[in-house]
Amino acid sequence: MRKFEDRHIGTNTADRSTMLAAIGEPDIETLIDKTIPASIRLSRPLSMPEAMSERSYLRMMESVAARNRVFRSYIGHGYYNTITPSPIARNIFQNPGWYTQYTPYQAEISQGRLEALLNFQTMVSDLTGLPIANASLLDEATAAAEAMAMFFDIKNKRRRDDKATRIFVDRHVFAQTLAVLRSRAEPLGIEIETGDWRSFTGGDAYFAVLCQFPDAEGCVADYRAWVMSMKEQEIHAIVAADILGLVLLTPPGEWGADAVVGNTQRFGVPMGFGGPHAAYFATRDEYKRQIPGRIIGVSVDSREMPALRMALQTREQHIKREKATSNICTAQALLAIMAGMYAVYHGPDGLTAIARQVHKMARSLASMLAERGMTVKHDSFFDTVCLEISDQEAAAIKDAAARSEMNFFFGKGHLCISLDETTTADDIKEIVEVLSVMNGGDAVAVDVGIPDTLQRSTPFCTHEVFSSYNTETELMRYIKRLENKDLSLMHSMIPLGSCTMKLNAANQLIPVSWSAFADMHPFAPADQTEGYRQVIRELERDLCEITGLSACSLMPNSGAQGELAGLLCIRAYHAANGEHQRDVALIPSSAHGTNPASAVMAGMRVIVVQCDDTGNIDVGDLQAKAAEHSSQLAALMVTYPSTHGVFEEAIKEICATVHRHGGLVYMDGANMNAQVGLTSPGEIDADVCHLNLHKTFSIPHGGGGPGMGPICVNDKLKPYLPTHPFADLEGGIEPVAAAPWGSASILLISYAYIKLLGADGMRRATENAILNANYLAARLKPHYPILYTGKHGKCAHEFILDLRQFKAAGISAEDVAKRLIDYGFHAPTLSFPVAGTFMIEPTESESKAELDRFCEAMIQIKAEIEEVVKGDVDPENNVLTNAPHPVDLLTDANWKFPYTREKAVFPVPYLYHEHKFWPPVARVNNAYGDRNLVCTCPPIEAYMEADSQTGA
Repeated sequence: MRKFEDRHIGTNTADRSTMLAAIGEPDIETLIDKTIPASIRLSRPLSMPEAMSERSYLRMMESVAARNRVFRSYIGHGYYNTITPSPIARNIFQNPGWYTQYTPYQAEISQGRLEALLNFQTMVSDLTGLPIANASLLDEATAAAEAMAMFFDIKNKRRRDDKATRIFVDRHVFAQTLAVLRSRAEPLGIEIETGDWRSFTGGDAYFAVLCQFPDAEGCVADYRAWVMSMKEQEIHAIVAADILGLVLLTPPGEWGADAVVGNTQRFGVPMGFGGPHAAYFATRDEYKRQIPGRIIGVSVDSREMPALRMALQTREQHIKREKATSNICTAQALLAIMAGMYAVYHGPDGLTAIARQVHKMARSLASMLAERGMTVKHDSFFDTVCLEISDQEAAAIKDAAARSEMNFFFGKGHLCISLDETTTADDIKEIVEVLSVMNGGDAVAVDVGIPDTLQRSTPFCTHEVFSSYNTETELMRYIKRLENKDLSLMHSMIPLGSCTMKLNAANQLIPVSWSAFADMHPFAPADQTEGYRQVIRELERDLCEITGLSACSLMPNSGAQGELAGLLCIRAYHAANGEHQRDVALIPSSAHGTNPASAVMAGMRVIVVQCDDTGNIDVGDLQAKAAEHSSQLAALMVTYPSTHGVFEEAIKEICATVHRHGGLVYMDGANMNAQVGLTSPGEIDADVCHLNLHKTFSIPHGGGGPGMGPICVNDKLKPYLPTHPFADLEGGIEPVAAAPWGSASILLISYAYIKLLGADGMRRATENAILNANYLAARLKPHYPILYTGKHGKCAHEFILDLRQFKAAGISAEDVAKRLIDYGFHAPTLSFPVAGTFMIEPTESESKAELDRFCEAMIQIKAEIEEVVKGDVDPENNVLTNAPHPVDLLTDANWKFPYTREKAVFPVPYLYHEHKFWPPVARVNNAYGDRNLVCTCPPIEAYMEADSQTGA
C-alpha cells in the first residue's frame, strides 16, 4: 500500500534523479548540505510517532471524536448552533474549487470569490445600516479591537498633545471581547474603563464607547439617546451586534453608530470549538480609508466592462509598514463566502422567518419560566433569556442540565439560555423541565420581546442576488458559475513565494465536518471536550518538537495575530524583569510588511536593519544598531530562511548579538516549509516563532483565509503565553483571539498532516520543497536572472526571479503576471520583497510535469518579451501589455490586436491538450475602482449600462 507521503510529495524517484541532474547535484543529501548551513542542522531526527496510513488515521480519529460529548448548547455568548444548508456544505465548504483558492490579489482570476465576498459586504452593510463593510475579519473580539484602534488613530491624528486615550466599554460586552480589547489597548497607551452605560456621560478624555446589542445577558437596550449624546461630544460609538438579531432590530447605523462589528457564524457556519468564523466590520463612508482588512470594490476592466477587485488600502500593512494602523493580512474569506451564500440562499424572507422563529422560541421560554415563578431578568430580548439565580440554584441546574445533556451560560447571579435556529418546541419543554429544580415563586405574567421602538423597519438584502437563488437548483448553478471564474489548485500550481500553496489532502479535511468536532461550543465544559483536548495536547507537543521550543499557544488565528502574540510575550517578559524601557524592535528591510506593523501594535519602536548586496542581513549594521539601542532593545524580528529565499550563514551570530544586548529573537515562521526536520527555530537560538499552519502544515487558504498562526516559545517566555477568561490556560498575557484555541476545528487538518507524514515524511517533504525550488531556478536561470542565492549558489524553498531589466522596454512584472493567466497559471508573488520581481515557491506537492509546464510558460513569455526588447512588436500593444485575454475576445468578430488569436490564447501546445482556464475579464483598472469606490452589489442596470457602452 502506498504511503500518504507518496501522495503528498508530487515527484517520484525517477523524477527526482532527473531534477537533481538538472541542478548539478548527485543526490538530495548533497543538495541539502549546500543549502542549509551545517552549524544549524539538526543532530537527531524529530521524536514523534511513525506515519499512519490514511485508513488507520481516520479510524483513530473516530475514537478521538467519540471522546467529545456534544450536548445541546444554549451557551450563546457569540457562538450558536446553526444549520449549514447542504448545497453550501457540499459545493463550497467541501469543494477544493473553493477552499484551495488564494487571496484574490490577482483580480482577473478571482472574479467568482470576489463576487461572493461582495455579496457578504452587501449583506453586512444592509443589516448594520452602514454604507461600508469589509470582506471579513478574524473574529468578533479582534474586530472590536480593530474598531477601537481605528477610532483612537482617527481621534488623535491631529492632536499631538492632550490626546484622548480612553474608551468606555459597557460591562455587558462579551467577556472574551473585553479581554482582547485589553490585550490590544495596553501597548497602544489606551485606557479601558468599564461600567454601566446608563451612568456614563462622556468627557474630553474619551475617543470611543463600545456596547453590545443585544448585550451579554441578552437584553436589547435602547442606546439611541446615549449614542447621540456621545456623538455630540465627538466620541465615536462602536456597537458589537448579533447578525441574526439585526434582521429584526433597528440597525445601529440608523441610531448613530460609527462602526458595527460582530460575527457571522450563525449564518450557516458550524461552531467548531471556536472557529474559523467570519467576523464583520461596517462603518461610515468618511472612514472608508481607515477601515482595516480587505474591501471588495467594483471597477472596470481594460474594455470598461464591469470587474471586481480588492480596493483601497487592501495591503496597507505591506505598503505603510510601521506606519500601518493594523497588521491584518488575512480574512476569513471561505467562511464569509459561506455566510454570504447563506443569505443568498434564504433571502430576506427566509432570514426573517428564521429570526422570527428564534425570537418566538425565546418569548415562549420566558413566558413559561415566568409562569413558574422564575425571575426573568430582562423583558426586552431577541434570543437569550436571562434568569436571576442563587449559587445553590446554579449548582442544582448544572447537575440537572448535565443529566439532560444541555449546556447553559452561568454568570454571577444569573443564568443565560441562548436559543437558535435549531431550537424546537420540544427543546423548550425540556429546558423548562431541567429548570424545574429551581424554587419558583408566584406566577408572573410577562410581556416580553422587542420594543416597538427598536423593531426594524428598513428593508435589507434587496439586491436581486438575494432573491434569485432561493432554490437548490438555482443556488447550485450560481455557486458553480462563480467557481468557474476562479483559478485554484484544481487548475494548476499556484507558485506564490512565502505563501506555500501546497496540497490540502482530502483525508486531512474529512473530520472537520464531523458533528463531534463541528458542533462543539468553544466554552463547553472540559469534561465534554476530551477529544479536542487530546488533539490540542498532541499538536502542541509536536509543534514544540518541530520548532525545538518548549511551549505552544494555538490561540492566534492568523499569522499576523501570531506575530502580535509573540511580541506581546516578549513585551511582558521585559516588563516582568523591570525593563519597561525595552521597546526597540530591529527589523530587516526585507521583512514581511506585517512585521513592522505588528511591532508598532505591540508598543515597540521599529529600527530598520539593512540588507547587503547578496540579500542577507547586514551583520555590521545589525551590530551597530543593537549596540546603539542596547538598553532599549526588545527584540529582533527575523524571517528564516530569509524572505529572499536564502539560509543566511550568519544567523546564529545575528541571534547571539541580539541576546548579548538583552533583546530576544522573534522568528517569523512563514518559511518553515524549508526547515521542518532539517533545522529549527530553536536550533538558530530564536526565543519565539509563529507557525503559519495554512502554509507549512497544509490548512487550505480558502480564498484568503482561514489561517492559523500559533506561537511556540522557549522556557523564558512560557510564563507569558496568552490566557483566556473561559479556559484554564497557563500564561500571563491577555488573549489575542476570541476563542481559547483560536480556529480550533481546522487544527485537525495540521494534526492529520503530522500524523500522516510522521517525522521522516515531513523531513522528506522539506527536502523536496527545496529540490523543486532549485529545479525551477536551474531551468529558468538561463532565461531570467535569479536575484539571490546562498553560499553555494542554492536557494531555499523559494527564489526571486528578477524582471526589472525589462522595464526599459516597457514590460513590467505585472505584465508578466497577467500574461501567465493566459498560460493557465496564477502569478508568483509580485514585487515582494523586491519591486519588479517574482518570488516563486513551487512546494513539494507539485509533480515534475507541472513544474515543467510552468517553466515552459515562463520561457515562452521570455521569448515574447524579447520581441518587445528587439523592437519587433509595439511596446504598448502586445500580448503582454494586453494580457489577459478573456474568451469573448477570442470570439469577437472585430479582432483589433496586431497578433493572432492563437498567439493570444494558445501560445504553447499544452493549452490545446490540457484544460484551458479562461479569465472572465480583461485586465482590471485598479485606479478607476479607487476613484469610484463601490463596495456593495451594484444594481443589475449598472452591468447593462456597461454592456451597452462597450457594444457587447
